[in-house]
Amino acid sequence: MADTTHFRTIIISDLHLGAGGSKAEEVTNFLKSYSCKKLILNGDIIDAWQLKKYGVWKRKHTMFFKRVLKMIEEHKTKVIYLRGNHDDFLDQIIPLRLGKHFQIRKDYILNSGSQRFYVTHGDVFDSITTHLKWLAYLGDIGYTFLLWLNKFYNRYRAWRGLPYYSLSQRIKQSVKMAVNYMSDFEEKLTELARSRDCDGVICGHIHHPAIREINGIMYMNSGDWVETLSALVEDFEGNWSLLHYDQQAHEGKPAKTADPKGIVEHFPTIEKQVAFTGLPGRNPRFL
Repeated sequence: MADTTHFRTIIISDLHLGAGGSKAEEVTNFLKSYSCKKLILNGDIIDAWQLKKYGVWKRKHTMFFKRVLKMIEEHKTKVIYLRGNHDDFLDQIIPLRLGKHFQIRKDYILNSGSQRFYVTHGDVFDSITTHLKWLAYLGDIGYTFLLWLNKFYNRYRAWRGLPYYSLSQRIKQSVKMAVNYMSDFEEKLTELARSRDCDGVICGHIHHPAIREINGIMYMNSGDWVETLSALVEDFEGNWSLLHYDQQAHEGKPAKTADPKGIVEHFPTIEKQVAFTGLPGRNPRFL
């Protein structure tokens, strides 16, 4: 078995296991290449909304949880599963602790060196999800359609030798309403962290990975494993970075990164070779 890189903390969110667009095999390979003392699954790990409608639970989704259990067995990894809006069925059982190494809860305070981070999925400030759930479901249908359309569009791009292109990410970055929503979301979460006497906030939910400072509070978003395929990692000196899964390198093509300062790392696993672009340091720039 190939050597793995060991971190103090790994945070992943928005896997949406059970939904058609979930990259379950990729995130499982990721966890085969990295180990950690603490693994935080920050919401929307299981997509109950999709499973209630037309989602399908597959063997590859089960394999993800088998890998998590393997991490507990091999490395004594402490696993903290925080509920999200798509796995809100967990509200019926939280807080729940299973043995010394696995717990399910609503939110979490993470100590990182001399700093404290408030860890939450992020839907707490999503008024659409909280008060107008039918509209949130409608948005979920639209996002699912974009992923379906994106799949065929990228098959065409691959045939033309062009890189992967995300329609949904392009829409979120160009439509004024979406941009304003993300900005408001980030500012409100940093305000919440300040009210909890924390130095920063770590979230997911909006599928937009980032590490930056907002009004003196560190804001970090782990992204998702549907399109951006990203994770937050903390080393043993308290430095945080974003790791970004490179689908082209995974398929045997040259790895590419939009940031010339980025580092392309290749970590072979038992089954396949995985590649990630990491942005080192406490305040890396995400492009």
